[in-house]
Amino acid sequence: MKNIRDNTFLIPIRTDSIVRIENILLVTQFLIAHFDTNIRVLECALHNNGLLEKLLDKAIQYDFLEDNDPILFRTKYINQMVREAETPFVAIWDTDVIISVDQIINAVELLRNGKADFVYPYEKQFLDTTPIIRKMFLHEGNIEILEQNTKKMKKMYLPNPLGGAFLANAKSYKESGLENEDFYGWGGEDGERYYRWENLGYKVKQISGPLFHLSHPRGINSVFHNVDQNFFKNKEVRSIARNINISSSNLTV
Repeated sequence: MKNIRDNTFLIPIRTDSIVRIENILLVTQFLIAHFDTNIRVLECALHNNGLLEKLLDKAIQYDFLEDNDPILFRTKYINQMVREAETPFVAIWDTDVIISVDQIINAVELLRNGKADFVYPYEKQFLDTTPIIRKMFLHEGNIEILEQNTKKMKKMYLPNPLGGAFLANAKSYKESGLENEDFYGWGGEDGERYYRWENLGYKVKQISGPLFHLSHPRGINSVFHNVDQNFFKNKEVRSIARNINISSSNLTV
């Protein structure tokens, strides 16, 4: 068990499928098995059926927020969770991602030593497991299953993925403006925040190694839900990137 009690994993979720529920159980069980840390899950839904709370490990702080909007306002809820967190570091974590213990520890150490304000605990390899390999991991629960099958996985969000998970110095995160709540629903916010951090002069690092994304059905909260929103989000990210002279060919939107 690695002691990272100075960090809180923050996971907002909309439980839109059985696969999604399985994934968050896999992710939180992996974290609990390897770390002495804090985990908070915020379920946002129309109705609290009590299922997720019953299934999650009791060590996890679970909260429910009634939300009648079919679109998950993820940036808003992340900001709420960060403001309520009591640790000096926070990890913004997607429902469906697994990252090696060593990569997470290396990311935390960079924050502790003041060598970074924000750390992506992976670099370049955002790998979708595929349903078959996900099922293997579901049965075994061993990250070696994922590490041994990387060549069979699909690379996502090329050339420079910036979503899925990052760790932050909470003070720096708040000073940077937290999440941009102009980004409503899925997509675009990952690129915007990264280029904003770079533009503001924060120390942003990446840890060598892959992020494993557990495959799941893609509903309204996993795709661009509106053409106008898509246009706005792309425009915002490109505007910020131009301020730090990032080539459009390298943009991750």
